Amino acid sequence: MGHKPLRLRRPRGASEVVSAAVVALAVLVLAVRMATAAGGARRDAWPFLLALVLLAGAIGAWWIARDMGRRRRDAERLAALRITLAEFDAMDDRQFEHALRDLLVRDGWPARRVGGGGDQAADVIGDHMHRGRIVVQAKHTRVGGKVASSVMYAVKGTAGPAHRADHAVVVTNGTFTRDAMAWGDRHSVHWVDRDKLRRWAETGTALHELLGLSARARRGRFKRAA
Repeated sequence: MGHKPLRLRRPRGASEVVSAAVVALAVLVLAVRMATAAGGARRDAWPFLLALVLLAGAIGAWWIARDMGRRRRDAERLAALRITLAEFDAMDDRQFEHALRDLLVRDGWPARRVGGGGDQAADVIGDHMHRGRIVVQAKHTRVGGKVASSVMYAVKGTAGPAHRADHAVVVTNGTFTRDAMAWGDRHSVHWVDRDKLRRWAETGTALHELLGLSARARRGRFKRAA
């Protein structure tokens, strides 16, 4: 079998841009030194070398400024993020999970979507500097379905052992059965039904305020209780 051709990707983020600029500069310096050593005109080459250094610095500064600007615009966009119940209802499962991830990020939880086959009852995971880790199980419905107690059992069973979570929450654009809500309240599995989802997504109430999550995470709570 033949080898696949090497594909170079563009640097991502300010740190990678700076690293790429440093490597490029080192290559340029080496090339100039080799050329000047061979030609015996090292002193005359320094103005050219200085120009290369300044050019590399300018390019690096431009990339950093552009990256910072993009991050600032993204932060401003997320800070103003509002999603209506009608928009949630029109989503598919994957879009619903991405929307919940964005809402977590808006509230200060750097989060990622992990839903899919073998997700172990977690579709979104977020990590907060002061509140610890949260796992979110998303249950989207287009027929006004109710989340049953079995979902709460599954989330409780994997939140600690599989995900090392401090908080677990099940979110739906529908409702929960009475037993599911009662069981979740007894066993620290939070639930967000249609009404709470509206308050979180439409009015902008932060999730930790909506659910009363502690400012200091109780690390290992689910691991002890699982």
